[in-house]
Amino acid sequence: MNKSELVEALSVRENLTYKKAEQIVNLVFDEMATALVDSGRIEIRGFGSFMVKDYKSYTGRNPKTGQIIQVKPKKLPFFKVGKELRERVNGDR
Repeated sequence: MNKSELVEALSVRENLTYKKAEQIVNLVFDEMATALVDSGRIEIRGFGSFMVKDYKSYTGRNPKTGQIIQVKPKKLPFFKVGKELRERVNGDR
């Protein structure tokens, strides 16, 4: 499912206009992004948690040229699936 399919599903399920459903989905995603930037963690019970992981700098290699390069430290979002969702996907329920 992609974002437009999510908007369409919300629109149909809740009897909303496509525009209103799109605003709701955008609001949720914007708030999640803001929360990750501010606190670095989001937890949705039964679904999973999002967190920001810090990666240290390291020496890498350019795959095209083979040149050794220094990769800067970075932060990346990470998702950890919750128990209920994992069981549902595996058919354990």
